[in-house]
Amino acid sequence: MLDQQKMSHKQSRAFQADKLSPPRDFTIPEALASTKKINQPLVLEIGAGKGKHALLFASQNPNKQLIAIERTRNKFEAFSKLATEHNLTNLTPVHADAIAWIVHAIKPKSIACIYILYPNPEQHNPNQQWLNMPFFEFLLSRLSEGGEVILATNIESYMGNAQQQAKSIWCLPTLCEKVPADSQRTHFEVKYLARNETCWQLTMTKPKGYRTRFDNWVTAHKK
Repeated sequence: MLDQQKMSHKQSRAFQADKLSPPRDFTIPEALASTKKINQPLVLEIGAGKGKHALLFASQNPNKQLIAIERTRNKFEAFSKLATEHNLTNLTPVHADAIAWIVHAIKPKSIACIYILYPNPEQHNPNQQWLNMPFFEFLLSRLSEGGEVILATNIESYMGNAQQQAKSIWCLPTLCEKVPADSQRTHFEVKYLARNETCWQLTMTKPKGYRTRFDNWVTAHKK
């Protein structure tokens, strides 16, 4: 792995990817195994809920492959049912813990865009917020150069911390914008905007030449 001086960020604590077991019944989905589909831009959504954004995105972007991960069983079952009904060939719902699944499924620099829409703010445990976790370095290693991480929240303090961490720790260019009042990407977004709450979106871009400790790291599943 790279030493600290050669990395493009300032996160000193390394994520221990090699100690993370694959999820139960883990398999590589067709979207990653098919040569034809690999040639299409690959998009990842973490915390897809009941799939509102995933279904909309896949229907509006037929030339992109979306993998949407949801950990909670009842939400995933509702999402999976809708995905089956819509029969979108460019959408792959995944029921798993996102961190373990990404570690064992996703190749370095293979993702064009990552959506994290309205995650649990973890106000009592800020170390579990995405940009505070060492795992975020691994996530960035899976993002292609010029690729984006898009984070949305209705909590101003969460957004403020995320933008500060993106700049000072992860050394990423950022763009923070208010979400339009008519946006309806997720059920949470619809609810918050209907209550006239402000929602924010933070777009983080991976610069060319960005370096992490995991740029060449692969699991046994891909060796």
